[in-house]
Amino acid sequence: MKACLLLFSSCLALAAAEVPTTGLLVDLHAAKGVTLDAQGRVTAWTNQVGGDATKAFVGQPKGRADANSGLPAIVAGTPPALSFRQQELVCHDESAFDGLIRGDGCTWVAVLKVYPQRVGLKDVNSFFGNLRNGQKYEGIWGCLDDDNTVWWGARNGLTFGRFDVNNPKLVGPKLAEGRFHFVAGRLGAGQGEVTAEFFVNDLKPCATARFPVNPKADASKLAVGQERDAIQHPGKESFDGEIARFLLWNRPLTDAELKAVFEGVK
Repeated sequence: MKACLLLFSSCLALAAAEVPTTGLLVDLHAAKGVTLDAQGRVTAWTNQVGGDATKAFVGQPKGRADANSGLPAIVAGTPPALSFRQQELVCHDESAFDGLIRGDGCTWVAVLKVYPQRVGLKDVNSFFGNLRNGQKYEGIWGCLDDDNTVWWGARNGLTFGRFDVNNPKLVGPKLAEGRFHFVAGRLGAGQGEVTAEFFVNDLKPCATARFPVNPKADASKLAVGQERDAIQHPGKESFDGEIARFLLWNRPLTDAELKAVFEGVK
């Protein structure tokens, strides 16, 4: 019995070590908190952390001829996942994620599988983002090129250019279809220039960039399956693929913390 209790305690310790909770704003887990409608479509994905304002990531019918066409589907498997086919779920809190690019820094982690991408806006197939819907589109976003080359970036709202000194593009490898990948980004905390890093299936960064922090940057609602609450043309900048887990902290994790997450979710 003592051995069983020790083993149980060790398992709990490993589970606790998997996800550092300090600064954790979002934990979307496909095995938890998924609400389906009568047709089996996902109408809501419940955030496992955070306050009431950021609990629900829900379907966005605005701008769609078919109000239900934007709802992803659940995929049973190991791990379970949500299948997005140019669809999205949106958290409608306008300010909860502003600090990520104003100096708090951030770390995000996604466990995802890619499908062939259908062309909308060339080389912009987003699996998450909180870009402002208009003006200079500040925020953070994770995307795929049309050939499934993965990338992410932060935008500070100082210039409009899609990719320039204020809007760096951190490019990783082309993701193979048919398997899940560990993809993560880390943005340093502080004012002035901070470092952005990109990790793909490895704890050694595959890309780094400098990012000038703008303390007045005004990001917006966080979406999964899309880079923003794109009600003018929903689905045009969304990715095709599956998300099994999505995590977001409003601080840069340490190397040791990132390693714990990598080993816990990979």
